[in-house]
Amino acid sequence: MSGSKKFVAAVVLGTLLSFHAFAAQETALNASARSAIVQTLVTKMNANYIEPAVAERVSIAIARKNAEGGYATAASVQTFSEALANDLREFSGDLHFGTAVYAGLRERSGPAELPGRARMDEARDQTARRGYDIEKIERLPGNVGYIELRGFGGPEFVGAAYTAAMSLMAGTDALILDLRRNGGGSPASVAYLMSHFFPLGDERHLIDMYDRPTGTTRQYWTVKTVAQRYDKPVYVLTSARTFSGGEDFSYGIQAQKRGTVVGETTGGGSNPVSWYNVGQDIIVSIPTARTTNVVTKTNWEHVGVKPDIAVPAAQALQTAHVAILRNLVSSANGGNARTELQRLLAMAEKGESEKPVYTLRGEP
Repeated sequence: MSGSKKFVAAVVLGTLLSFHAFAAQETALNASARSAIVQTLVTKMNANYIEPAVAERVSIAIARKNAEGGYATAASVQTFSEALANDLREFSGDLHFGTAVYAGLRERSGPAELPGRARMDEARDQTARRGYDIEKIERLPGNVGYIELRGFGGPEFVGAAYTAAMSLMAGTDALILDLRRNGGGSPASVAYLMSHFFPLGDERHLIDMYDRPTGTTRQYWTVKTVAQRYDKPVYVLTSARTFSGGEDFSYGIQAQKRGTVVGETTGGGSNPVSWYNVGQDIIVSIPTARTTNVVTKTNWEHVGVKPDIAVPAAQALQTAHVAILRNLVSSANGGNARTELQRLLAMAEKGESEKPVYTLRGEP
């Protein structure tokens, strides 16, 4: 499957998993059925997992546990699916492993076709209903922009929304991008958003992604045709919950020396996944690809993105805002503008904010 088709399919699959009923969840499983699922899982993991040595080790551990009756209490499809997910993550240390119960996933052995119009429309509609995963846009005191982004949908769905959000931020003196609750998504969308933070016409190589099943490598570059650009300071907020695509952006903005990362070390998941059917409507996400940042020649797998300014996630926004205001005060020419920035800085340092006033001026 080509890179673009794979990521569109991932978006559509995510929509289907969210909105279709899982009729098979309570189907009973006996020992023979569990063994068949384990054998299929072992075969597909050994054939596709990005780290063959780890795949072999995890396969042996799961097969041994099943043979020793370790899954005997997992008597339904749902409980067995959950047990496998827990063990895949624990035995491998790779949080990209996951399972779900979904009837109808068909794996393709040959070139994949793009999803049908109806599925694309459904995915587009659900992305719009989530506000393109843009949770909040705000102008903070001191003319500081703030965007909270919860995920990275496909660029064909979210690209225009990203540019619109950046247009609203164009007049700010600095920007805080909050990825503390960002669980990831499309690397193409990460590259698209990153494009806004370099000069117009800039075409910059960001990452390479090697896919083991196909033996191919896809490159991701900034998009030089993105018209809206932002050349002011950028701060990125992270937490231990920041994962995958959220880490890709944080790591990239740091590696390119284009922004300051504030918060906690992130979750440590850099390897993209593909979904596989292992039987009884249990589908498994298996990391099949490896991301390599072109600047560092490595990635954040297992180690996470280390912040430039390490603070608890709950304090990251205040810390970034204070740092920005201090810089603005130091660069202000003086007069009323500097005095106002100093006042706002003092409030931000105390964690205070001005209360809105809803009465006419001059009223008691």
